[in-house]
Amino acid sequence: MKDKFLRHLKFEKRVSDNTIKSYDNDLSQFLTFSEKYENNRKLSSIDNKTIRAWIIELSTKNLSNKSINRKIASIKSFFKFLIKRQIIKKNPSTLVKSLKAKQTLPLFLKEKDLVGLFKTINLSNTLDETRSDLILELLYGTGIRINELINLKSKNLDLIRNEIKVLGKRNKERILPINQNIVSKAKLYLNHKKRKSSKSEFVFLTDKGNKLYPMMVYRIVKKCLSSLINSEKYNPHLLRHSFATHILNKGGDLNAIKDLLGHESLAATQIYTHNSIEKLKETHKKSHPRAN
Repeated sequence: MKDKFLRHLKFEKRVSDNTIKSYDNDLSQFLTFSEKYENNRKLSSIDNKTIRAWIIELSTKNLSNKSINRKIASIKSFFKFLIKRQIIKKNPSTLVKSLKAKQTLPLFLKEKDLVGLFKTINLSNTLDETRSDLILELLYGTGIRINELINLKSKNLDLIRNEIKVLGKRNKERILPINQNIVSKAKLYLNHKKRKSSKSEFVFLTDKGNKLYPMMVYRIVKKCLSSLINSEKYNPHLLRHSFATHILNKGGDLNAIKDLLGHESLAATQIYTHNSIEKLKETHKKSHPRAN
C-alpha cells in the first residue's frame, strides 16, 4: 500500500523526487516500528498509541522537532490517502499534533558583501568560471531553488525578453525576470566553445557534458562564498534567502516576493519579514535621538 501511495504522490500530486524519497523513508521507518509495536502487519491495527510511541522513540534519537514534524506530516498524508481509498475506516493520526518547533530565521548575506563579491569575480575563458559565475548570478538574481536551477532548460531561457521559465514544486511553472548581468553571463557561458558543442536540453552541464547535480552546485556555492562568511551553511538556499530579504528591505511587496519564490502560501514568505523588522530596529537604534 505504501508503493501505491508513493505512486499517487508522483503521478497525481506531482511532487518532486526528493519529496517522494522523504515520504518513502518516513513511512518505511514508521511501518517497521508499527509491525514490532503491534506485532501485526495490518494497517487497520495501527492506532493513536502506536503513532505516539513512534514519536517518543524519534525524540530519543536527537532529531529536531522540525524533522519529527516532517515525519508526522508524512504519516498524516499516508492515512488520509488510506481513508480516501477506503483501505481503513478510522484515521489513527487525527488526534496526533505536531511538536512545538523553534522558529529559526533564514540566514542571509549582507547586500554590500554580495555586491562586492560580484565585483571581484574575474571572468576567464574557462567553462568552469563562466558556469560558476552564472550559477551565482541566477541563484541570487532570481531566488530560484537548486532543483529549479539544475532542471533549467535552454528553451526556457529567454535572453531577448530577459526572463526565464522555471518548473517549481508540484510541477508548477512560473516566469521570472532576469537582469542584464544574467543575460550577459548566460550568453558568455552558452557561447563557450565547449558548451556550444553539447546537444543537451539543459542549461547547466558538468565538464563531461552531463546534467549538473546538486552536490556540484553546493561545491560551487561554497567555493564562491567562503571568502564572505566563515560558516558551514554555504548552501544555495543562502542566496535564495538573501534574494528575498534584500528585496523586502528595499520595500518590495510581500505578495510579489511570494510569487517570485514560488511559495504556495503567504505564510511561507512571511518569515522574511522578521529579518526586515530586525533591520528596522537597527536603523531606529542608529538614527533616533532617544533610541538609546
